[in-house]
Amino acid sequence: MIAPKKLAILVGGGPAPGINSVISSATIRAAVEGIEVIGIKDGFQWIMEGEIGHCHSLTIDEVSRIHFRGGSFIGISRANPTKNKKHLENTVTSLLRLNVDKLITIGGDDTAYSAMKVEEMAAGRIRVVHVPKTIDNDLDLPHGIPTFGFQTARHIGVEIVKNLMVDAQTTSRWYFVVTMGRKAGHLALGIGKAAGATLSLIPEEFPSETIKIDHIIDILVGAIIKRISYGKMDGVAILAEGLVEHLDPNELISLGEVERDAHDNLRIAEVNLGEILKSKVQERLKEFGHKVTIVAKNIGYELRCADPIPFDMEYTRDLGYSAAQFILNGGNAAMVSIQGGKFVPLYFKDILDPKTKKTKVRMVDPSNESFLIARRYMLRLSSSDFEDPHELAKFAATCGISLDEFTKRFHYIIENDLLYKHIKEGNVSLSGSGEKDEANAGMQ
Repeated sequence: MIAPKKLAILVGGGPAPGINSVISSATIRAAVEGIEVIGIKDGFQWIMEGEIGHCHSLTIDEVSRIHFRGGSFIGISRANPTKNKKHLENTVTSLLRLNVDKLITIGGDDTAYSAMKVEEMAAGRIRVVHVPKTIDNDLDLPHGIPTFGFQTARHIGVEIVKNLMVDAQTTSRWYFVVTMGRKAGHLALGIGKAAGATLSLIPEEFPSETIKIDHIIDILVGAIIKRISYGKMDGVAILAEGLVEHLDPNELISLGEVERDAHDNLRIAEVNLGEILKSKVQERLKEFGHKVTIVAKNIGYELRCADPIPFDMEYTRDLGYSAAQFILNGGNAAMVSIQGGKFVPLYFKDILDPKTKKTKVRMVDPSNESFLIARRYMLRLSSSDFEDPHELAKFAATCGISLDEFTKRFHYIIENDLLYKHIKEGNVSLSGSGEKDEANAGMQ
């Protein structure tokens, strides 16, 4: 007698709020149809080595209430089966030994790529569907559709930043808050915009792939000088960790040895960007005669295993159900998406980046009006500051230098800002009285 085929669920990458809800809803959907479901523990870690003892039977009773909780009921890992052909073969063989013919993977762009390669290697023997998960919000979904976990991570991040903003105002200090997000600035911008932080800084706003650390320093120094000019000694700057990936390689080396993970991504969370910038900004401000208290803080790990907010609980129930239903109906080789309240499969072949041959990464679009609005409410040097002689005189006096010196020192920031490039090209427009009103309101 041939044993009935099973559905396996596997989680790769880093944690994100809502994983357990996907596991729960997919398991229940399949189990109702009489399909046995197993959870593969710790991502690809064991099965890519040919070990099949690390799995767990999933039942309705067991998973019916796990959707409230953060973390992953079946563990997680960044193990990458695609770097070694033998590991990829072991992965497929292990699943077949477990009598699995249906696989749901939950993860980000790296796990999506692994899912794609497993499906190719299986050659029709195993159907594979991927559920997009990441707090980074950087998977190639249509505009306005978040990856699950992002909204919860942003929510928790905003609560942290709100408290830091009150502390900064109370104690007359600055906070440099570095957020997770990998290459993309979605999380940093989302937290900063929602919280009304003094400014956010993301890699997408720079015109060059390579960013000089002095450029970042000058943006921060310019914002602090502007605040001081208006009698404000406090502020909170939100910095995307992805800035590290764009630093000049020689400068990156000078910051110390940076390790890479199993997917060859820089372990950018291990680069203490906040402390580095704190020290260099304070040095620069001393040159202008100002002593400013700055506290560097990293947030990210606090967000990843938080209990999901209702948005992500509901969203992931839709995703888990749709993934299970799609694969039970014979669907294969696709990433799950919900668009306009309806399930839409995004097939693997369509989400490949033709240049990298990996899954596409969604970055913040600096020509988008949402980004323009975020910038208008930030307190940082703007193009209008250099057009207003009174403002310029005020900032120059704060630095103890002439207007020409100030312009020569800081105007390149505006010249090397993609937002202003898009404004000049007419892709976005500064309506009304310009960018001054909203930013100046933030001084109060």
